[in-house]
Amino acid sequence: MYVEAQTRLRCMWTIGAKMDTSLKKSAPHKAYVRVPDGDGLVAGSADHDIVCRALARAPAKRPVRSTTGAPVANLLLAALPSKDRQHLMASCEQVDLSFGEVLYEPAERVRQVYFPADGFISLLSPVNDHASLEVELVGNEGMVGVPIALGVDVSPLRAMVQGSGTALRIDAASFRRELDFSLALRHELNRYIYVLLAQLAQTAACIRFHVLDARLARWLLMTQDRAHSNEFHLTHEVLAQMLGVRRVGVTNAAGLLQKHKLIRYSRGNITVLDRAGLEAVSCGCYRAVKDTYERILG
Repeated sequence: MYVEAQTRLRCMWTIGAKMDTSLKKSAPHKAYVRVPDGDGLVAGSADHDIVCRALARAPAKRPVRSTTGAPVANLLLAALPSKDRQHLMASCEQVDLSFGEVLYEPAERVRQVYFPADGFISLLSPVNDHASLEVELVGNEGMVGVPIALGVDVSPLRAMVQGSGTALRIDAASFRRELDFSLALRHELNRYIYVLLAQLAQTAACIRFHVLDARLARWLLMTQDRAHSNEFHLTHEVLAQMLGVRRVGVTNAAGLLQKHKLIRYSRGNITVLDRAGLEAVSCGCYRAVKDTYERILG
């Protein structure tokens, strides 16, 4: 890695970097040193004076990679031992997730398991023919198709894509074989299912006891975590499903957050302007669920 100084400070050459003058012809007024990634920042002037600061720190953690060399974006898969992960991924295919796509319906057979990479999926509990309540939101921290891991081939919930992206998909029969093959996979999924149960319990308490604007702040934070962006798209209908309220309630709660300059919301396009402020407004359920995940799976 070649780096160039931004500040003319004399410093001791302490990290074993060597002056590289091969670039002097293209930039005669500067000289460079080659620095190992993560070791620091070193550069010199043309007369070999060192003019930067050395930043000694531990090398950055390298991402877990698949057989193709691409980073493994799903955290459940990344946590598996390499042998188990590669064996599982050999039976997976990458698929695109489209906004509004239904992956399975309540009481219907679950035929595939999904490991989201950069999209996110809502698990909805139907109330009647026209209404449903979101009880789980799954991104690259988890998987969709948990009933298969429990030995059941149907789900009481609807799985619907709320954030477009990609996922790794494996058919139910192959996934069952992977569960037989990998003790590590079973243990990881047991911990993940525990976290899901904790989130379900927290959501039930949240709906019963917390005010609407605090609950909206919580769901927006959860969505931002899974979208990996300050900007995402959520319609009034989706927000109403998340919160179990009528659309007018969404309008009022979103308007309050917007008034305090925590978010910008227009035609379903949401921008988080002040995450710290949004966390302050949110109920304690957001932090409780996040702490549980980090304690069990982090």
